[in-house]
Amino acid sequence: MPSNDVRSQGCRALEGLWDFFDRGDYVNRVALEVGKTSTFAIALEWPGWCRRGKHPDEALEALDGARERYQRVVRGTGPQGAIRVVGTVEGDTTTDFGAPSIIGPWDDVALSKTQRRRFVELLDDCWDYFDRATNFAPNLLRKGPRGGGRDRQAMVDHVREAERAYARRLGQPVAPRTPWEEQRVSVRAGLWTPSPEAKWPISYAARRIAWHVLDHAWEMEDRGNGPTP
Repeated sequence: MPSNDVRSQGCRALEGLWDFFDRGDYVNRVALEVGKTSTFAIALEWPGWCRRGKHPDEALEALDGARERYQRVVRGTGPQGAIRVVGTVEGDTTTDFGAPSIIGPWDDVALSKTQRRRFVELLDDCWDYFDRATNFAPNLLRKGPRGGGRDRQAMVDHVREAERAYARRLGQPVAPRTPWEEQRVSVRAGLWTPSPEAKWPISYAARRIAWHVLDHAWEMEDRGNGPTP
């Protein structure tokens, strides 16, 4: 976790981060989460557009390489323009394990109602794409490079259970065996109306949840029947 001084400097540097659409500025602001063996390049305004590499340059290349793939996920116009790195945070063991886990200074910036609505809509796009990818993929998926990897139903179960844990982080506890759509309603509620019990800021939560959904949707495509129609 960055120090308070770093977080304050980051917030000043990122003043006006969230009003870029109103200004017509289409630069894609990206943060780097740098661990010992893995780096994530994270598009701050596009939940779900987040890719991993062994080092920053590889992560940025992977992010740009996934741009068109991400554009097929979102309704309307997807990310346009150049990528600009606006900050870097030190990763941790979760970063190296394979998940973006650091809350950065950009997450201290309060989101307006319009911005929260946009993030929820983008997460809905990711959920819709995951559901379609699930329906298109075979149940038995090709094994990964090391001979492992979940099959489709196991992956669906994993994503659902992870989102139950994410809902708790948003101050929206969900009982086991809650229908998935009801669980998603709770996640949306946590993003719409921040809870005093929340452990995650809204912007970080939306990006983390959307990343996890799309990462597994794309894995099903890569190990299954290819791109989702």
